[in-house]
Amino acid sequence: MTQEARSAAPSRKKTPAPAARPGGHSTTASAPVFQHYQVAVQLVQQGKFEKALAAFEKLLPSAPVEIVERSRMYMSTCQRQIEQRGLAFHTPEERFDYAVSQLNSGYFEEAREQLKSILESAPRADYAFYGLAVLDSITGRSQDCLDNLAQAIALNPKNRLQARSDNDFQSMLDDPRFTELLYPEVS
Repeated sequence: MTQEARSAAPSRKKTPAPAARPGGHSTTASAPVFQHYQVAVQLVQQGKFEKALAAFEKLLPSAPVEIVERSRMYMSTCQRQIEQRGLAFHTPEERFDYAVSQLNSGYFEEAREQLKSILESAPRADYAFYGLAVLDSITGRSQDCLDNLAQAIALNPKNRLQARSDNDFQSMLDDPRFTELLYPEVS
């Protein structure tokens, strides 16, 4: 190529790598954030909830929106696990109160575990059977509801009267077996 041709050819400049991805977050900055996120998730999987919670909290200010949402979900899980570890019940009634709070908060599986735990240590705890019946009614398990309520009534007939006015059994009102259980004198 001649000298004139070289000077006429457009000069090639290296273009810098894009500084930001869509969403405004730097590509190079996202790699460490994502690695930090992965480490925090591994801590959750290892059951190190306190360390994972701290890692997610540290991550939040610099993370992209998608990671922030997932991190908050994991943080909630960590907090629940930390609270559960600290639980110590001195009586079945205390465990029952906790189970009811879990039921009212929508943590149905935790409530079920606690109620079943009561029955392991106190198999004649009518209130635990009643609690399971309520839980089964709320979660649409009609046969389990009937079985647990029948057991609660067999252990303590006052449960029949309580169930008649308990709004938690709304889903069972149209079931003739439920009516027969609550009003045997009519059948």
